This record gives sequence, structure tokens and C-alpha cells, in this order.
Amino acid sequence: MQIFPRSLNKLPLLVAVVANLALVGVVFVFWYWLSPKNLVMGYMPTQPVPYSHRLHVGQLGLDCRYCHANIERAAKAMIPPTQTCMGCHAIVKTDSAKLEPIRTSWQTGKAVEWVQVHRLPDHVFFDHSVHLHAGVGCISCHGRVDEEEVVKVQVPMSMGWCLECHRDPTPNLRPRSEITNMTWTNDGSFKPPAVNPPQNCSGCHR
Repeated sequence: MQIFPRSLNKLPLLVAVVANLALVGVVFVFWYWLSPKNLVMGYMPTQPVPYSHRLHVGQLGLDCRYCHANIERAAKAMIPPTQTCMGCHAIVKTDSAKLEPIRTSWQTGKAVEWVQVHRLPDHVFFDHSVHLHAGVGCISCHGRVDEEEVVKVQVPMSMGWCLECHRDPTPNLRPRSEITNMTWTNDGSFKPPAVNPPQNCSGCHR
């Protein structure tokens, strides 16, 4: 006597299909809605002051190190303090409404709440000084900020993307004197030094 109907033979297949669809759904939800915005290419937050890199870097020729003064000796690039801005704006565009948060910060001593654009997860260790001393230019990770009115994430900032460079860093190397030069190209006279960046897990996850 047959107790269970033959249709139950399809139950394992049905369970497998539903389980896989559920897994795909969970991954999609996490990737689309829950992944950090700052790891998504094109992420471009609104800042409290509409600072133009195109103007300051591209037209006025400010070096990256003028505002991010510690990048050659520290792991993290600092957000420029108000006194850096006021070095110029104490006498330039002193009545600009757009610069009111800067003037208020200068008067009160309270830092401007800039929104960090490039931010890696806490479990990732990245040292700016090591990369710059090796000859990796700012443009390799941050793109042509000298052409951007508003800075945005221009590269994937993923583990796979980082590993591509670690496996073959030569295309991203330049003379240390040119690390902040947005328009530098190798005319063939520069021979990149041999570097061997880590590819093991502990190199970036500590």
C-alpha cells in the first residue's frame, strides 16, 4: 500500500530551488540596500561646504599635501583642519555665504563636520605612507580629483581590485616626486623599482 503520493518525490528538488532563491535574495538585499554607500562607485556625499577640487587643485594648482599634510608619514589621510582653509580665506572671499561654516568653525573652535568619501571597512588595514613611499600616486586610488567639482568614489575599493595591484603594481608606480601630480605619464625614462606587496590575508587584515 502506497502511503505517500508520488508528488512528494519532487519535494527535495523544490526545497533546493527555494533555498537557493532565498540565498540569492539575501545576497541581493545585502549588496543593494545594506552595503556601505562609501564602497559603491559613484558615491558622492553632500558636504557642509561646497569645496571644489577642480578649482583648488586643477585651476589653482594646490598640491594634495597642502590640505592632506600627513599622507607621507601616516596611515590615514587627515581631514584638513579649519586653519588650513583660513590660511587663504581669512583674506579671500571673506563674505562668501558658502564659507559661513568655515568662519563659524574658526570663531567657535568646533570642527567642520566633513563627510568622509573614501573609507575602507574597519577590518581592512591600509597605510597611505607605505603606498606613497613605494611610488603609488594619489590618482591610482582617487582618480582625477583635479577634474572633479565634487569628489566621488571612482574605483571599486574592493579586495579583488586591491589584489590586482598587489599582484602587478608596476603600472601604478611613479617617481616619488610625482605622487601628487595628476597629469604625470611615464615617457619611458622612468623604470619602476621592484616591489613585492603582500598578497596574504595578514597583509591587509590585522
